[in-house]
Amino acid sequence: MENRTVATPGPGASATASAATAPAPAAVPEQRRGLPRTPGRTLGARRRRPAVLAMAVALIAAGGLGGAVLYNSTGQRVAVLALARDVPWGQVLTEADLVVVRIASDPSLKPLDAADRAKAVGMRASTDLHRGGLLTKSDLAQSLVLNPGQLLVGVSARRTQLPATRLQPGQPVIIVYTPDGARSETLAATVYTVGRVDTDGSQVFDAVVDQGDAGKLAAWVSTGRIQVVVAPRAAAGGPATGAAATGAPTTGTPTTGAPASGAPASARPAASGAPAASGAPTGAGGN
Repeated sequence: MENRTVATPGPGASATASAATAPAPAAVPEQRRGLPRTPGRTLGARRRRPAVLAMAVALIAAGGLGGAVLYNSTGQRVAVLALARDVPWGQVLTEADLVVVRIASDPSLKPLDAADRAKAVGMRASTDLHRGGLLTKSDLAQSLVLNPGQLLVGVSARRTQLPATRLQPGQPVIIVYTPDGARSETLAATVYTVGRVDTDGSQVFDAVVDQGDAGKLAAWVSTGRIQVVVAPRAAAGGPATGAAATGAPTTGTPTTGAPASGAPASARPAASGAPAASGAPTGAGGN
């Protein structure tokens, strides 16, 4: 009988022997090789970059749109009415007097909207309007009205007694009384309405004067010894209309210049919020 000696493995070699004798892992079946593989983290991040960029562009666009909306709501430019030329107090506004401008919307400014242009045409200027100024509701009046203590006197004048310049409502005038061989007198008044010119060139207009001067003016008109002189508009304020004054002695022919010292100057409406000057009608009935 044959004797064989088998070496007993030591403690340190047991692990090696066990690993050597362990069965090999089963091979990956062929069916699993065709299944999709889950991409790694790096590949996934690369695939998400276009989406992030698209989202960023969308957010930027939304922010710009929001800013534009905010600008339009706070600083929107609106179309309003302005004056294309100077319009004196009492004169009727025409299409040529108005122009449309665009300004930034401001709560402190309240000009008339451009859509109200048709309503503004035909209204009277309640104060002196200057070119380039914005037109407001308080600048317009439907008609001129009398202040307490004022009266209307109809003045009939021949063509030779009237200025060549056509009289306009709200226009200040000086009515000069020229009696024969006596001192002439002047009376300041304001044109209220103007009648049509007759075939012979004569015309009738209504003049606004103080109540105390109405009888005097009517007496002057009845004699036919009057002359109507257009007075310049006062630069600021202007003295009261309707106060009679005695001018310097004349030879019976009135001058067309400014009244003599002591004679009243032209009428002008009072500023907004202040009482109107005596004899000057005020505007009323703003649209």
